[in-house]
Amino acid sequence: MGQSEVRALDGVDLDIHEGEFVAIIGSSGSGKSTLMNMLGALDQPTSGTVTINGENVGKMKSKALAEFRNTTIGFVFQQFQLLPKKSAVKNVALSLLYRKPKVKDAAERAAHCLELVGLGDRGGHRPTELSGGQQQRVAIARALAGSPKVLLADEPTGALDSKTSTDIMALMQDLNSQGITIIVITHEHEVAAYADRVVEFKDGRIISDKLNAEVAA
Repeated sequence: MGQSEVRALDGVDLDIHEGEFVAIIGSSGSGKSTLMNMLGALDQPTSGTVTINGENVGKMKSKALAEFRNTTIGFVFQQFQLLPKKSAVKNVALSLLYRKPKVKDAAERAAHCLELVGLGDRGGHRPTELSGGQQQRVAIARALAGSPKVLLADEPTGALDSKTSTDIMALMQDLNSQGITIIVITHEHEVAAYADRVVEFKDGRIISDKLNAEVAA
């Protein structure tokens, strides 16, 4: 920024293990969004190493990175990012296009993922025919369609009311209990409370890394 250098992440050393449910929390400007981009293999570090599922993503070329993201990481966004003119099942199946499965196989996988998030009877509905919570469930189903190692959720309840937020976070807990590693980026302590572990950022640094039982205490 002009003559001054801003370190979005400054000396961060963080391990997240397979099967964990981790909340990354911090205010605006704390560095959590930059961390999310690193964990999602969307950005590469200027220094240091980011290793995901045994792969050093900082050394990957763009094509390899795109393939890695498609097979390893499922993304859930605050604003759902659904295509309004396509049905729920087609929105979910879109995430499989880069793998070039048979259309029938993609549709069956998409339908199965909608069942997992409790929307087995809504596959033919377009986003405008669904509530906000249902749209977020479709987005989660889309993230699950590729059988990712990691589910990365950026403010997944930010556009939802409190009751629907509770339902979505309970769904996250359920998915985690099935063995999926879940990382939630949030600025809300109420959301972070659903995770097993809370890592708090401030000014690009980790200021706290505790199990939720310790946080509650």
